[in-house]
Amino acid sequence: MPTEGLRNISDTALWVAQYRVMESERPDAIFRDPLAKKLVGDRGEELVRRMKVRGFAWPMIVRTAVMDEIILRAIDDDGVDCVLNLATGLDTRPYRLPLPRTLRWIEADLPAMLAYKAEKLAGESRACRFESVAADLTDASARKALFARAAEGSRAVLAVTEGLLAYLTEEQVASLSEDLHAPAAMRLWLIDIASPRLKKMLDRKVGKHVEAANAPFRFAPASGTKFFEPHGWREREFRSTFEEGLRLHRTMRLAWLFQLLGRLGPPARREEMRRMGGIVLLERT
Repeated sequence: MPTEGLRNISDTALWVAQYRVMESERPDAIFRDPLAKKLVGDRGEELVRRMKVRGFAWPMIVRTAVMDEIILRAIDDDGVDCVLNLATGLDTRPYRLPLPRTLRWIEADLPAMLAYKAEKLAGESRACRFESVAADLTDASARKALFARAAEGSRAVLAVTEGLLAYLTEEQVASLSEDLHAPAAMRLWLIDIASPRLKKMLDRKVGKHVEAANAPFRFAPASGTKFFEPHGWREREFRSTFEEGLRLHRTMRLAWLFQLLGRLGPPARREEMRRMGGIVLLERT
């Protein structure tokens, strides 16, 4: 059994997928990912154990569940006919969500990640039209070609960057935002975002692990979602990870105390706490 911790940024996909394994094994699971265990094998559990991050499961599980909800709603209510999942990692939504057969789903990631995933999921059926594209999203020309490919023939594209932006610099996120905005068919963008306060907490808890993998947390803009406005995107919907955790009954220890302290503060403080971390649906301006 492997004994080392995170080796590179691709290993973070194993880490996060292990949380989906954990949730799927619960009798009261809020979602089920029957393929997660096949993808992570024993290494996912080993990573969570060695990094001592079992307590970090709840925000990842909440993020997955809320993004599932928003994706399905965007398809039904906004006419999305193409989902572009960037840095897809070990995501299995095309296999496990009740998607329309006519939906076009494009996943993009580094070649090694996609090859590993294709090998592990060989023979599994998907719910929709599916394309897998090997691309380095830090390569501007490759990125623009990918976005043009997704937009071609599509009425409305929903881009998804689950867990990606945190590893990019503000300059990289700005460039990605503008390139994503360029094709007119790019209508919606689903992201997760952390505040500087939350980033400091994460750095204390898991910073040494992501640093060792040469994948430190970088993006946590003080301006929050307003960061995206000069680059063609504005907030349509913000879902507080903490509030959604309460709704879904997936919270941290002593969540009641955190909630009480939040209620005691002034409105500005309460809003700051609510927006420490969230799932956000952006729309093009």
